[in-house]
Amino acid sequence: MDGESADSYLCFLLLGIQPFVDIPAEREVQSVSADVEQTEEIRPKIALTFDDGPSAAYTEKLLDGLRERDVHATFFLIGENIEKGDNALLVRQMARDGHLIGNHTYHHVQLTKIKEEEALKELEETNRLIEKITGNPVEYVRPPFGEFPKGLSAKISMIPVMWTVDPLDWSVKDTEKIVSKVVTQAKENDMILLHDCYGTSVEAALQIIDRLKEKGFEFVTADRLLLP
Repeated sequence: MDGESADSYLCFLLLGIQPFVDIPAEREVQSVSADVEQTEEIRPKIALTFDDGPSAAYTEKLLDGLRERDVHATFFLIGENIEKGDNALLVRQMARDGHLIGNHTYHHVQLTKIKEEEALKELEETNRLIEKITGNPVEYVRPPFGEFPKGLSAKISMIPVMWTVDPLDWSVKDTEKIVSKVVTQAKENDMILLHDCYGTSVEAALQIIDRLKEKGFEFVTADRLLLP
């Protein structure tokens, strides 16, 4: 501050007037950024996963509902279902919408109860179908019945993905019961297991999203929860 500026500043103080002091723009930006960071809430993440699709009857409705809610989910597909009718179009739409697509074997078989070469064939054939449609490699597998042979990991570079919340939606034909069970159990980093081959499950999934969003949850694909 030069002499003239110092004299002016002193005059303002003597008159009881608070002088205006310019704040550098850079400091203003830093201050605003700090406030935003302090007030920005970190939401708990949770993943919605679907097995046994695609389903010509119900998967399209589910994809529409997810798109409307701006939610990404994870689909573990059965190879033989991909080849039915126009189901390949549903798989293509999943990829376009940004959902994660994984393998659920070709025939929905329990991998621990068949020979290793048969298990490899189940996975490789389904991978081939998905990759042909989406153009992307398949990195994740949901083994039917939750059992994955230890020796298979050395033969195929895929990551098994299990679950933490299972409302047994395939056995319950009451949408509200499915919703209630999931919403009351759900916590941060949970993997929710549902099936997109049942109308009650699809309706339940959309209601689950609405209710858990109200609780502050952020829905992510399964790989986001598997990151170290």
